This record gives sequence, structure tokens and C-alpha cells, in this order.
Amino acid sequence: MRAVTGVWRWRHNPLRRATDRREAWVALVALLLMVLAAPALGWVCGSHTDDALQKSVRAQRAGRQATTAVVVRRSPRAPRSVTDPETSSERASQTSVVARWKAPDGTNRRGTVMTSSRRTGPGSEVEIWTDPDGRAVPRPMDAATARTHAVLAGLGATLLGVGLIEGVRQLTVRHMMRRRYTRIDQDWARTGPDWGRTGTGS
Repeated sequence: MRAVTGVWRWRHNPLRRATDRREAWVALVALLLMVLAAPALGWVCGSHTDDALQKSVRAQRAGRQATTAVVVRRSPRAPRSVTDPETSSERASQTSVVARWKAPDGTNRRGTVMTSSRRTGPGSEVEIWTDPDGRAVPRPMDAATARTHAVLAGLGATLLGVGLIEGVRQLTVRHMMRRRYTRIDQDWARTGPDWGRTGTGS
């Protein structure tokens, strides 16, 4: 972007070349796109992502319900440290237990579930989430986490836009410089052999 300030400072300099002016315009257009277009792209991307995720949150809330399960025994599987990207960005230690609970239609269900509760002895009550058929499912995503994902998507789109604009600017300037050097070589090929001989009579 130094081309913009450089040409503006020396805009009345007789040594300024037309290519300098064109490079400055390219830099100015790229700067405007970075300041205006890239953030707009990020906002649109983040807004659409947030709308989609909020719909997913509402669908999950409508299709899942919290219920209480009673621990039968600890599962043979060892506790593991997991991160659920749909519910929380915090890392929590979850324990695998065999539990029993009632489905929405009143039938008894039994299975292996994961819980972050510290009380996992036989007979302990833990909260789990089930679908309409009573099967254990992951906890639904919350609205705050969905919004965080949308913001990150918007920032990513903005940075990607800035990178693409800068890449196109550099390629354009490189192409202009290559054409400039080609013209210099052609001019030198025409005038080089006679350089310094003007007026010598040779």
C-alpha cells in the first residue's frame, strides 16, 4: 500500500511514470475492498451461519428432552476427556455409565451414557437427553455457542476475503512490473547499440 502514499506525495514529480500511477490505483482499489467489501462478506457469512445454527438449536430443543437416569453401574470403558463442539467450548471429563430411564411413552430403557456428574455410583441420578423415541442423544446445542460459531465463521470469511484481495493485488502488480521490464528490455535493445554515439559522426 506504500504505492498510494508514495504517488500522492510525488504526484507532481516529473519523473513519475504512468505505471506508478496505475500501481497506485490498484493499491487504492485493493485497500477499499479490504476495508469495505471483506467485512461485508464476513457479516453476510456470519449472519447466514447464525440463522442456520439458530434453526438447528430450535430443532434440537424441540426434538430432545432432558430426563433423569439412574446409574446401574460404571461402564468398563475408562473416563475420557471430551469437547462437544455443539454444546460447549470447555473441556470436561465425562464418565461412561450404564443407566436406566423411562422413555416418553413410559417404557423402561437401559443403555450406556456419558455423564459429567461426579456422582456415578450405583443408584445415583444423572441428567441425560433423549429423543422422542427415548434413545439417549447428545445435549442440544445452546444459542450462545451457536452465535460464537457464527462469529468465528464471519471472522474467517473476512480474513479469507482480505487474503484473496491482497493475493490478487500482488499478482496484478507483479504482472505490471513484468510488462514494464519487458518494455525496458525492448527499448534498450533498440537504443543500446547507439548509446553514447550521438553526434560523434560514427
